[in-house]
Amino acid sequence: MTTPPEPSAPTPGRRDLRADPDRPLGETLVEVKDLRVAFGKDRREVLHGIDFTLARGQRLGLIGESGSGKSVTALAVMGLLAENATVTGSIKVAGQEIVGRSDRSISALRGNVMTMVFQEPMTALDPTMRVGRQVAEVWLLHQRGSARHEAREKVLDILGEVGLADPVRIAGSYPHELSGGQRQRVVLAMALINRPSLVICDEPTTALDVTVQAKVLDLLDEALDAVGAACLFISHDLAVVSQVCSEIMVMLDGEVVERGSTRQIFTEPQHGYTQGLIATARLDQVAPGERLPVVSDFFNRSQR
Repeated sequence: MTTPPEPSAPTPGRRDLRADPDRPLGETLVEVKDLRVAFGKDRREVLHGIDFTLARGQRLGLIGESGSGKSVTALAVMGLLAENATVTGSIKVAGQEIVGRSDRSISALRGNVMTMVFQEPMTALDPTMRVGRQVAEVWLLHQRGSARHEAREKVLDILGEVGLADPVRIAGSYPHELSGGQRQRVVLAMALINRPSLVICDEPTTALDVTVQAKVLDLLDEALDAVGAACLFISHDLAVVSQVCSEIMVMLDGEVVERGSTRQIFTEPQHGYTQGLIATARLDQVAPGERLPVVSDFFNRSQR
């Protein structure tokens, strides 16, 4: 895990979102109440009454160790959970209830009102189809009656917006002909082409090297601003979350244990589990020869 920068020292060259935690936000876009998710015939519950809201234009980071429920929460909001999932509670996106709706009706919202950027772009791209066509299909699906030449113009425009230097060449390429950073930018283009209100990012830069990661994060930052979208950003990398998000929500064993501004979470974490996550991410502060901190030093699940 990369050591997160101190909230008081923004990364050079980046606009520090945390510098203005009180910047005006829009009305509530996402409202989740008592969200519970269980799987299988025995209905083993993995989310235990999640509650949170997300305003238009807000950046909310979701952190926690593997198995804490981060991705399940995101997939529930998108309506993409497996068929053996039992979902109760309420999830409203732009005033529309997600829980209990058919997949067909939710699909009208995906890619248009809300969209998702996944960790590995090759799983989101069809290896047998040129990327330009794949991006175009996302736009045409929600722009009924639009002509193909309009779609081509939109595709080239959005590929340029996400920092791809030669949109024409990229559009005519297959996924395997592009680098990892280029593929992730194509996925970002697919997510943003319809100017959605909500972008959910699930570990979007984990598969990229540090240099490319920084560039993609800058592009994501600019793109979210350009479309005025809210973002739910999931990552195990606290440094990345601290750069992208103005607020952080901490999950443990399917529950939200703490939420606060990025500055508060990194400088004054209240929950023992959060304190452990921060401490284990700041290994540069451990003197040579000292025992490395572990989460259990700060928090024991049996004491919850």
